Parts: sequence; C-alpha cells; structure tokens
Amino acid sequence: MFVIPGHSGKDLCDRHLRPTRRDVMRIGGASMLGFSLGSLFQFQAMAKQAEHAVSGGPGWGKARSIILCYLQGGPSHLDLWDPKKDVPDNVRSAFDTIPTAIKGVHFTEILPKLAKVVDKTTLIRSMSYTPNGLFNHTAAIYQMMTGYTTDKVSPSGQLEPPSPKDFPNFGSNIIKQRPMDQPMLPFVMLPRPLQESNVVGKGGTAGFLGKAFDPYTVYPAGDDLNMNKIDNIKVDDLKLRPEVFAARLERRARLRDALTANIPQIEAAVADQKINEHYDRALQLIISQKARQAFEIEREPDAMRDLYGRNTFGQSCLLARRLVEAGTRVVEVVWPKVANSDNHSWDQHKDLTKRMKNQSGPMFDQGLSALITDLDQRGMLDETLVVAVGEFGRSPQKGLSTSGNDNSADGRDHWPYCYTAMLAGGGIKRGYVHGKSDKTGSAPLEDPVHPRQLLASIYHAFGIAPQTIIHNHLNQPRELVKAEAVTELFA
Repeated sequence: MFVIPGHSGKDLCDRHLRPTRRDVMRIGGASMLGFSLGSLFQFQAMAKQAEHAVSGGPGWGKARSIILCYLQGGPSHLDLWDPKKDVPDNVRSAFDTIPTAIKGVHFTEILPKLAKVVDKTTLIRSMSYTPNGLFNHTAAIYQMMTGYTTDKVSPSGQLEPPSPKDFPNFGSNIIKQRPMDQPMLPFVMLPRPLQESNVVGKGGTAGFLGKAFDPYTVYPAGDDLNMNKIDNIKVDDLKLRPEVFAARLERRARLRDALTANIPQIEAAVADQKINEHYDRALQLIISQKARQAFEIEREPDAMRDLYGRNTFGQSCLLARRLVEAGTRVVEVVWPKVANSDNHSWDQHKDLTKRMKNQSGPMFDQGLSALITDLDQRGMLDETLVVAVGEFGRSPQKGLSTSGNDNSADGRDHWPYCYTAMLAGGGIKRGYVHGKSDKTGSAPLEDPVHPRQLLASIYHAFGIAPQTIIHNHLNQPRELVKAEAVTELFA
C-alpha cells in the first residue's frame, strides 16, 4: 500500500478534506489518467508483435483508415443493387430498375444517388457463405466482424453475450497492428452497438486482445427512431472537467512516480513498457482539442449536413468523415436500428416495399453517396477505405422461410448464399464489378467471395498480412483470418 507524497489534502479540489482512501493506492487500482487511457496506449504497445514479411501485390498498404458502413440486419440485394429481370413475380423486386454510371450495371430506383457515384466504387455481387445451422443475425454478425464462427450457438441461432474469450473485431486487430502515431482515438463505433434481441455487442469488442483495443463507443441518447440523436453526443471524457486542474494532474503524476520509486519489482517488470510515454500520450489525447473537436458536428455548414441527410445514418457518416479527417484509424457506423426489428431495420420479413422505399432506402442512398463524394472531393478517398455490407442478403423468393422466421408475401428471409457489398477508396478499383450472381440472385455464378476473404482484403489494404499470428486468451496462436485477400478488387 502506497501513499502519494504531498501535503495532506492540499492539492484536492475540496481543500477541507483530510487524507482518505483516495490518498492511498493499492496495486491494481486505477487513477483518472495514468491507468485508464494511459494503460490503453501501454497495452497497445505491449501487444504489438512482429508481422509476417509478406507484402506486395495490388493495393497493399494503400489504406490509412477505414469507414465500415455496417448494414446490420441484412439488406435485400435484389431490391437494391442486384435486381433481376425475367424472373417469377415472387422473386422480382417491386421497384423499377435504373441505369448507373457503370455501363450495363443497374440498380433499383431506391438508389438514385448511389447510381450516379458507383463509378467511384467496386461492387462485389458474389458475397457468399454456407452457415452452420440456423443463420440468424448474431452468428452472422460475429463471423462478418471477426472472420470466425463460434461453437456456442443457441437453437435460435443467437450467440452468448460478448466474452473476453471472443475473437477480436477486425478494427481491434487493425489498431493493434497499426498503432496510432498521434493523439487521436484509434477506433470508434457509432451510433449504436451491434445487436440482435438481447444479445448486445457480440463481435464488436477486442475480445482476447484485451480492452486496450476495444472501440471508443459513441451511443448517443435517444430511441432508434430519433433521427436527431447525433446531436445528443457527449464526449465529456475527452475534456478536462473544471475540477481537474493542473495540481490534480500533477498529483496523478506523483502517484506514478511513487510506484516507480517504491516498487523495484514492478519497476523491473515494466522497464520496457515506457510508462511515461503512455501516460504522456493519454494526457495529450485529453488535452488536445483535435479529438474533441472532431465530434463537434455542428461546426459543419448546414449545406454539408443536408448533403448527408438529417437523420441518424447520414449524420453518422458525416461524423465518420470528421473522425477520419482528424486521424482516427477505424470507424464503424452500425446501421441505426437493431437487427430484428421494424421500421427502418434491414430485417424486412414483411412490408419490405414500404419500409425500403420510405425509410431505410433513402437514408442509405443519401448518406453513403454523400460520404463517397465528400471523401473524393477532399482528396481523402485514396487513403480511406469505405465498405458497405451486411451480414447476409435476403431470400430470392418472397414469403419463403429460411431461418425459422415468418415472412409475408412482401417480405424476404435471411440468405447468406449470395449478396452484395460495395467498396471504395483505399486502393480499390473504380467502376469495377467483381463476381456475378445467377439468374435469380440465389448463388454466385462467378468468383464467390466469403466474408473471411473480405476481411483479408481489408487487412491487405492496410499492409497487414491476413495470416499474421495473434495469441488468444490461452496463448494459442491464431491467424487474423484464415483467408487470402481478393487482389482483383485493387487497382
């Protein structure tokens, strides 16, 4: 047990207080700075390992940041960006098709804005995998985010809640392999957690990498139907509260010094961990206005906010651009509606036509097209990888039950066997369509791409070998992902 040196109670905000338990630190305790954000940076450095000497190929190391627009819930590829003609009525989309900026490529009328900018992107029309057992959202989300499946799946297809034994989210792997070199949040997730029913956050943590690599979560108050909830964002932990003045910060520094001076064995154990450096990085992050100002979306002109759309998804995409512009490495924009729900959720087992046309479709079309256009005009797209994908597509045949759910004649069930993803920037080709689905959008006709291969391609874009070894909670070696990058996607 160690007492921080200094006059009793004289450097506290409440000067009348006598020494209390707050004046005493036990090994394993935590302080405001030195062992919270400071330990985050420390653990990142501790966990950094040598990478494979594998490099090269198209697109290798072109990306410095990534924005994942995660379409949680699984949008229908047939009703968005892979419509089919000359198919039975119970397969054909209710929406008309429109030409796009790529000759011969058509979208549905739901995506008029994306149709105009698709020449800046690559479409993968052959995303595909065969699930183990029922393919409900939680298991599919976990695979999409980590590249791994889990053995513990309930009869409904849902997984257990997040665990420290989980495989890490790909964003956690990226910031571990590519640590930050400036005082900025490395990994941010917004505006809500990954979720199916009461399973919240599965696949969205650093798992066995440790909490040091967890995302900084920004989940503003408000219901999923509150389209202005981004205006409720509060990041108080990124600013110094009035009661935390210089003397108090110095007190924390003395706490750190006390440990070094009084515990030789701990000093020896952490001799190579550069504690001062990690403390300084944490302090700089909080003192720096860069991180805090990135969240001040009100600084954007009204015209820019209107361009993205005055709704949760659009404003989240704008905030993602601001974060990347400020130096954040990974931003995951989770679709702002829980997977298995109504209204603008992509999980459209019924009322698909109305919900997609009036709710989810316009928000998605405006927000993603604005993000791609804005990044391109700012010269940021070359080094910012943008990915839009869900955990699966929807069944070609309407009203068919494929996952144990009830579906109306105007609804489609889960379908992992064939769906679409959109990529842009970070070395990705422009105006390219990879793969092809069959006549009814039921299966890939050419070049199938597994979600693991998509993750491998993301790692490749950052100059990280997909086979890089990390160690799990049992110190067992595991690859980042068991797949090879699809280099055909890169220019």
